[in-house]
Amino acid sequence: MRVKALKAAFPLTVPICMGFLFLGASYGMLMGTKGFSFVWPMCMSAFIFAGSMEFVTVNLLLSAFNPLAAFLLALMVNARHLFYGLSMLSKFKGLGWKRPYLIYGMCDETFAINSSARIPQDVDRGWFYLWVTLFNQSYWVVGATVGGLIGSHLQFNTEGLEFVLTALFLVIFLDQWLGGKHHERLSAVIGVLASLICLVIFGADDFMIPALVAMLVLFMALRPYLDTLKPETQTETDDTVINHTEAHQQ
Repeated sequence: MRVKALKAAFPLTVPICMGFLFLGASYGMLMGTKGFSFVWPMCMSAFIFAGSMEFVTVNLLLSAFNPLAAFLLALMVNARHLFYGLSMLSKFKGLGWKRPYLIYGMCDETFAINSSARIPQDVDRGWFYLWVTLFNQSYWVVGATVGGLIGSHLQFNTEGLEFVLTALFLVIFLDQWLGGKHHERLSAVIGVLASLICLVIFGADDFMIPALVAMLVLFMALRPYLDTLKPETQTETDDTVINHTEAHQQ
């Protein structure tokens, strides 16, 4: 049962492996260039397991001790997981001891696979979810650890390495803008405008948390206009109408 679930889950995580190894190594290298042992990125990637927050944590560790600001920043950066968790309640129901780890190990990519994958009837659902979560976290931990080992021995100038996460978000933004429809572009515009307005009001050092709060509130308030997904029943109804229309025309 476990092996069958592993064989079904592993191929779906291979594309994630490529991205996680690269980004995790970049994070580990960044930690290494800042003077941290490889043990730091290895443990942080295992116990925090929130890619964007781990990059942010590098600066938090090097700045003045401010636990309240760190807590609020972590809460806002990962606020989307509140909605991930709510949408997975029914899928994780009745999974016993696997459930706590599935909740802990849920990231964007794991959520995307587990929420949309069509699991074969002869594959155990709980073990499938567990393997997907475990594989994805392992890729990130391995990448961060290897990057930490390499980063502490780099002799060349690594200034700008921390921009790798910003570059990733920029690529995601451009892909959403160029390939998205009106509603998808609107969400991107809201994010940019909220950040710029908060930057002007609060300054470069204090705009992050207000901007994230503003975006969260706006996205929740405008959700009916931003949600471009149709329920399956609606989609099936539309397809049926189209097929009947084409048959009638023929």
